[in-house]
Amino acid sequence: MIQTMYGTPQGKSVIEAILARRSVRAFAPHQLDRNTVQTLLEAAVRAPTAMHEEPWAFVVVQNQGLLKQLSERAKPIFIEEMRHHDNKGAPHSFEHCTRQDFDIFYGAGTLIIICAKPSSPFVTADCWLSAENMMLAACDMGLGSCIIGSSVSTLNISTVKTELGIPQEYVVVAPVIAGIPKEETPATLRKEPLILAWKH
Repeated sequence: MIQTMYGTPQGKSVIEAILARRSVRAFAPHQLDRNTVQTLLEAAVRAPTAMHEEPWAFVVVQNQGLLKQLSERAKPIFIEEMRHHDNKGAPHSFEHCTRQDFDIFYGAGTLIIICAKPSSPFVTADCWLSAENMMLAACDMGLGSCIIGSSVSTLNISTVKTELGIPQEYVVVAPVIAGIPKEETPATLRKEPLILAWKH
């Protein structure tokens, strides 16, 4: 059971945390303390890892000015990517990204960037598993989290990596925001598992 300064410990079972996790896109203006972030990172490094490589490395960004700069830089790049991929048939519209007041990090006070050296074919999968561990831990702690895939291209720009202290040989894989949810995020519907075969 994890105790934080943000509320009573949740003490969920693993399946309860999985079912309760939401992609939160509205955060209260509070910054996570260092101990809470450290707990999330401890959960992250307990993820499965191929050949015990443990490729992940982390950058924590809590500077509000820097987060705003990154958001402003990422928005036009992401919009151009979506236009390039001709996303007209996608279930979501990305036009909200063009608004001047739109924050790609949704007001979260903490961005945790999971990076790795591309040293094996399994590195990317390891980092995404690490992200899921971190998000489930956040859920159990009463926190919200969300993957911000729309920022990946920007975070991998050489000058941006230098500004963030990411060595050039590392690649940004999974940017995760975390913080205190501003409101309750409703559950979304999911399709039933598509079972292509079940051989007895």
